[in-house]
Amino acid sequence: MLVAGAVMTAVMTAPALADNAGRVLQSGQEYMVVTNYPNNLHVIDVATDEVYKSCDLPDQFGPGTAIVSPDKSRAYVLSNRYTTLYGIELDSCDMSFRAVLAQAPGELARSMYSFAVSADGKELYTVANPSQKNLDHYVVGDPRLQVYSTDAGLDAKPIRMFPAPRQSYLMQAADDGSLYLAADNIYRIDVQTGEREVAIGVRDWERKGYGQPDVLYLWPKQQVSRDFTILYAAPKFTDETEDMDTAEFMFGFYNINLETGEMETQDFAPVTEVYFTGARSPKDPSAMYAVLNRLTKYDIATQKLLASQELDHTYYVLAFNHAGDKLYLAGTFNDIGIHDPETLNKIGSITLPGGDMSTTTPQIFIR
Repeated sequence: MLVAGAVMTAVMTAPALADNAGRVLQSGQEYMVVTNYPNNLHVIDVATDEVYKSCDLPDQFGPGTAIVSPDKSRAYVLSNRYTTLYGIELDSCDMSFRAVLAQAPGELARSMYSFAVSADGKELYTVANPSQKNLDHYVVGDPRLQVYSTDAGLDAKPIRMFPAPRQSYLMQAADDGSLYLAADNIYRIDVQTGEREVAIGVRDWERKGYGQPDVLYLWPKQQVSRDFTILYAAPKFTDETEDMDTAEFMFGFYNINLETGEMETQDFAPVTEVYFTGARSPKDPSAMYAVLNRLTKYDIATQKLLASQELDHTYYVLAFNHAGDKLYLAGTFNDIGIHDPETLNKIGSITLPGGDMSTTTPQIFIR
């Protein structure tokens, strides 16, 4: 009875989904889009830090990664166990776009968080990883970059397809029409021809005094600053012998500004704990924030820890509001932590209707 009572208490205290799907977003207001189980897309009013509306997502959930269209009218969501892309109208919650990634009978195709919308909103890009399901075995196919027209409706088919690197995960589209894809390296891709070149070396980096970097990054954050940022960890050698036993391991970030094309590879801290995501403040880009089991703040130039904050539980991903005076932590459970970027103190929390957020990516935008 104690277990049953605890379950009943949890159910009764969890917020219920409100019937607010038709609630229209207001021009000039700042919002956050985030997803969670069992199949929810929530819009949060950043001014009040309350759930503004909730939309039901179709099919099966997972991973529920969302990005917002340039005109802020639509959220594109990768879900249905990584196999399908959806376009959800934020004003009505109606589905206006659907693309199944598989392109042949018997084929299974999944995207590992790898999708982006063009800067003009007219095209959607994704890397599909196909396999052919036979009676007694699978045949792994070659990854392909699939390009869709965003006005293709509910049975969207690729208008162009090109070979893609293996291990492709995050991508973001630049204002000049280029597509940046993080794989074994970070590539710049011509979306008309499929031609690609190394923009930033990862596997092929030639950084004097450093060993091979390691990257784990699954969150395609659309940052206020228009930066495409990915964390790395790498050994920094103390002398020319390149002895791993004496090397200092460093955290750093790769960064591409999607407006200017400017690129950076920059250390920001010694490795003392594990981080999943990081971002610079739009208010003070000299500081780097990172999160997983703790929230931390570093001075990039000196690589010194400025502040740290213990957390109620693990969070995977962080995001700033446009003013840079609120820092949101998301992923894992169904609560979003709100922190003061100066002190890192917790100043609030948003409890989402439904279950955990898994590896969701919160996207903050102004309508």
